[in-house]
Parts: sequence; structure tokens; C-alpha cells
Amino acid sequence: MALKPESTAPFHSVRHALRVLEVVSHHTNGVTDAGIARETGLPPAHLAQLLRMLRREGYVEQVADGAYVAGTSLSLLGSTGPDRQTAVEHKLQKSLAALRDSVGAAIYLSRYIDGEVRITQYADSPRTPKVNEWVDFRSAVHALAVGKCLLTQLDHDGRRDHFSRHKTVRFTSRTTTNEKVLFRKLESQPATVPVLDLQEYAVGTVCAAVPITAGRAAGCLALSLPLEHAHRLRQAAYTLNREAAPVLLSLTI
Repeated sequence: MALKPESTAPFHSVRHALRVLEVVSHHTNGVTDAGIARETGLPPAHLAQLLRMLRREGYVEQVADGAYVAGTSLSLLGSTGPDRQTAVEHKLQKSLAALRDSVGAAIYLSRYIDGEVRITQYADSPRTPKVNEWVDFRSAVHALAVGKCLLTQLDHDGRRDHFSRHKTVRFTSRTTTNEKVLFRKLESQPATVPVLDLQEYAVGTVCAAVPITAGRAAGCLALSLPLEHAHRLRQAAYTLNREAAPVLLSLTI
């Protein structure tokens, strides 16, 4: 299933973070922030922000003389041993839980794999309950923020293939069932703007999703809120977008 050529995640800082990690990995005895700035060309303020995030997430550590070395997370996620997948899932779960608490909503990580939408991990709580899956998500892609966000990352043929297997059924009065209308919406969706579900899948629930493509599979991060918190949806979505770099890093390394 081909991805659209222009379908890239709006987390440009991840590319810079990967460059920082590459520099740190090459300096096994440590490298100062000045050295990192010199090799990456990143502005000091932006670099300082990246280093704070990378330290918080365990990708780098600062030793006694102030130099930076590879951290535990980088060592685990960058390994090729049998524990790598477990380490990645554990790191992702911690990142999703942190996003849940920061955004104040249930958080979902989803991928489009073998022609189907899969919620691979999620983080909820009694105060931020996940969506009740009253209809199999795989059959409701057209009504879900997650599903629409993943479909925007496919090319036209990929979308056509999906809808040849899954019909656009009406779940609520807000569900878009006309395929031509749906295709126009998907084609016109800006890559940097969160995709919304305003009670299209379930009455009383609103959702938002942002793309995080890593590798060949389309992916996205999403959140859900009860209708009484709908006024927070757009701000929550932009916060999710802004703070999603650790998740994408875990998927990329």
C-alpha cells in the first residue's frame, strides 16, 4: 500500500533530534553542547530544548564534566537483541501515558498494517476513559479520526482499495457515507492540521489524530474526549502534535 510522497509527520524536530543522537553516539567519551552545536549547525536555543527532551526521555545522559553520552533508552532501542521489541513497547507506553496526563485525554497509537487499521497501544485512565469500541474499528475507518488520519497518508489507489473492502456505513447523523465527499475531504486535509471526529463514530465522543509516519507503514497518534470536553479538543490536538516527538523517536530509532 503506497504512501503519498508528501505525507510526512509535522514533527520536524525529530530529524534534528536524530542528528543530535548520531553525533552523541559517535563521541563515546562524551561531547559538549558546543560540540553538538558545531557538528549539527542547530541554533543554541533549539538545541537546548532538544537536549532537555532527550535527557528526560533517557536518550542522552550528562556526565560530570557536562558532556553528553548515550543514555539507556538509546542503548536499548538501538540494540538488535531479543529485548529490543519489549524495550520499544515499554518506552512507547511510558510516552503515551505522559501524553495522556499532559493532554488530559485517552491517547492511542495506530498503524495501517496489511490493509487494516490497528490500534497498537493506548493509554487511558478512570478520568480519561478510552472510546467504547461498539463497532469494530477496522470497519469504521471512515468515521474515526484515527482512520481518516491514516487514510490521508495513503495514495488514491490505497484509499480505493480500502473502501472496496470496507463500506461507508452510517453510525451517527454526522457520519460521512458519500465516498466522493469523503475522498475530497481526505485529499484536501493539510498534513499539519489534526484530523477530527466530531461524534461521527459515537454520539457523545470527539476525537483528533495527527500523523506520525515512521518507515513504510502509515501511523498516527490520536486522542478522545467526552462531548462535555469538546471545547478542549483543538487545543488538546495541537498539544498532542507538539509533544509527540518522543513517540516518533521510539518508532524511528
